[in-house]
Amino acid sequence: MGTFETFTDKAGEFRFRLKAGNGEVILKSEGYTTKAARDNGVASVRDNAPKDERYDRKQTAAGYSFNLKAANGQVIGTSEVYTSAQGRDGGIESVKKNAPNASVVEA
Repeated sequence: MGTFETFTDKAGEFRFRLKAGNGEVILKSEGYTTKAARDNGVASVRDNAPKDERYDRKQTAAGYSFNLKAANGQVIGTSEVYTSAQGRDGGIESVKKNAPNASVVEA
């Protein structure tokens, strides 16, 4: 089962990262100015993760990645960079599987 790990970064912004059951980070958030906004971000990831149309699949010179977007088009989570499209697509499937029922822990 996945876990949303919440934390405050060095700049004082509130963030989360979604970890798969094996502990690997599969999605990272932007920085939020309040804990409440961050918690809304977690809820939005849970709601949007199962919907394939919410994933923006990217390919750049650096590799393959994806963004998860809310219904309004705002990015709510960003992946790592993968070396293949297959790896990126596996990351998307992992987010779909882990996000909806992931627990939340403070790091």
